[in-house]
Amino acid sequence: MQEALHSVGDLSPIQRYRRVHGGDINDAFYVQSEKQPYFIKMRRTFPHRFFECEQTGLETIRNAGAIRVPLVYGMKETKEYGFLVLEWIEGKETNKTAEQLGHGIALLHQCYGSAFGFAEDNYIGLLPQKNGWCDNWIDYFREYRLLPQLRLAEQKGRMPAQRRNKLEKLLSSLERWLPKDCSPSLLHGDLWGGNWIVGSNGVPYLIDPAVFYGHYEFEIAFTELFGGFPSRFYEAYNELMPLSSDYHERKQLYQLFYLLVHLNLFGEAYGSAVDRVLRRYVGE
Repeated sequence: MQEALHSVGDLSPIQRYRRVHGGDINDAFYVQSEKQPYFIKMRRTFPHRFFECEQTGLETIRNAGAIRVPLVYGMKETKEYGFLVLEWIEGKETNKTAEQLGHGIALLHQCYGSAFGFAEDNYIGLLPQKNGWCDNWIDYFREYRLLPQLRLAEQKGRMPAQRRNKLEKLLSSLERWLPKDCSPSLLHGDLWGGNWIVGSNGVPYLIDPAVFYGHYEFEIAFTELFGGFPSRFYEAYNELMPLSSDYHERKQLYQLFYLLVHLNLFGEAYGSAVDRVLRRYVGE
């Protein structure tokens, strides 16, 4: 930790530190130097460019100016370890926090790109997330989101024949449910309840992004998958970025991607949920 602080120019001694909840992927610490507090994420073994991709994602969202993210003070990756040094964020929710979060995500989704995708590959959790650029959202969702998860599930032995056949049938008919004409919105990419935190005065901050430009409803669908966000979040979001009348027809299709991610990360416990969505769109 001392080396991490030295790498960002803080040569003052560490006064105290403690391990904090930071997800299942990294070791996470609150570190108080003589100068200021920090949040440091560390890992001894990690995929290529893992921390670099997180830094890029945070800076991409910051540069959009729509919603806050922690400052990135520095990052280092070697063959032995990697770390990311971030601003320490701490605060309590207020009765305005959910509204600010909803408005902030809506404003983020109003930051449009010229194509779907992203300039570089990144990660969702520890899984590689392939990117690139595509003019068509349906093609992008098929080729860059669902297909890579299908192939990874095959490698892991989590794609039995019946599941694969239904998924392939769905891949060939995405046009039935997805919009043919939509704009590429900047997405956080992994927006569940654990990937936003609260700063001073109840201001929300986004963390742990998997950014790319995609259909804005794809992001909102994921917020509803595991318990959802506060109702005021959705009200505030719709004030600035109304969901389409047929959003609920494709919501589970968008959630399928994240269920496949969880299938590949955590195993067959998510298989029944994947199969349920497949039945919803292609039948028995």
